Amino acid sequence: MTMEAGNYATTLTTLRRIKEAKSLTRKTIPVARRVLGDDHDLTLSLRWIYANTLSMSESATIADLSEALTTLESVEMSYKRVFGASHPETQKVQKVLENARAKLARARASK
Repeated sequence: MTMEAGNYATTLTTLRRIKEAKSLTRKTIPVARRVLGDDHDLTLSLRWIYANTLSMSESATIADLSEALTTLESVEMSYKRVFGASHPETQKVQKVLENARAKLARARASK
């Protein structure tokens, strides 16, 4: 169920159906944490999909971007610890993290 939720959330994000992707991942992450644990690859994947979705939204608030950044920083540390710095997923998270930092900086500067 969790893998399917991740795939569906990714598809929703790709289709720019951000609200639905956020809702799905918010519901699924606690289940994945409880059943699989915090460091399971599917749990981490759902968390980074959620954070990526938050940061991709055109209507993202500073609070959304801050939450995305906090989540991505946590996910990045977990990916590095569990899979290593050179793992492709770790590198994807790092790229999204860089983009989220830049977007948050721009949002704060324009306030």
